Amino acid sequence: MIQKRFHFISGLPRSGSTLLSAILNQNPRFHAGVTSPVWSLVSAALPKMGGSSEFASFFDTDRRRAILRGLFESYYSDRQEAVILDTNRTWTSRLPLLMDLYPEMRCICLVRSIPEILESFDRIIRRNPLQVPRGTGVGAGQTIYSRVETMMNSESGVVGLAWSSLRDAWFGDHASRLIVISYSRLTSDPAGTMKGLYDALGEMPFVHDFDHIAYAQDEYDVSLGMPGLHTIRPKVSAKSHAPTLPPDLIGRYAEANFWDRHRTTGAGPVVI
Repeated sequence: MIQKRFHFISGLPRSGSTLLSAILNQNPRFHAGVTSPVWSLVSAALPKMGGSSEFASFFDTDRRRAILRGLFESYYSDRQEAVILDTNRTWTSRLPLLMDLYPEMRCICLVRSIPEILESFDRIIRRNPLQVPRGTGVGAGQTIYSRVETMMNSESGVVGLAWSSLRDAWFGDHASRLIVISYSRLTSDPAGTMKGLYDALGEMPFVHDFDHIAYAQDEYDVSLGMPGLHTIRPKVSAKSHAPTLPPDLIGRYAEANFWDRHRTTGAGPVVI
């Protein structure tokens, strides 16, 4: 049986995690995908083994750890690849847990300008006027201002919660486990980005074909009410769009890219 290595993909939405997964899947050693349900399984199991449960006395630390690792390993038991990358925006707020389960793990975080992320979501919402997106908190009939306010909520917003979780990890005790990749670097220099990523992961380099990338999750996207959410172009390239957010909203979040300015002291994140 192959002893799998587990790493994690997290960071900000609409920042290239699907593209990165598609690129990595060209390498036969790697398996990556869109958001997985493993965190939901872990978050459901933890309370049943903790102090608030009537069954807490049946679990010591080793048993809890074995059960949680078993969720990851059972979910991916059909995969033959040696390196598994599980994707969830929540992982940046759960680094102590991941470090306990997999001490050698790295958490790959994709980042992008917050106004660009908001515009990317808004383009998809506007492109599908007969749909009400699920998972964003955005409702029918909202203005751009109310949509942005909803998405940027730090407790529940699809962008704000991910941003807060990443900031927590960036300044936290396990910041050195982060590998941060910007969307602009990934799309403008995919070869250099992948070389840096393989180096950071301690993996042998692999020759990718950046002109023939294949990935789609049409059924999942439709279920979210956002057809095309995870559809990627076959050729990796940087693409610019004219701004669609009102200037005051762009200004409000123009300074939100803390990864461009702040570095933690000591062993901080690897920025590619």
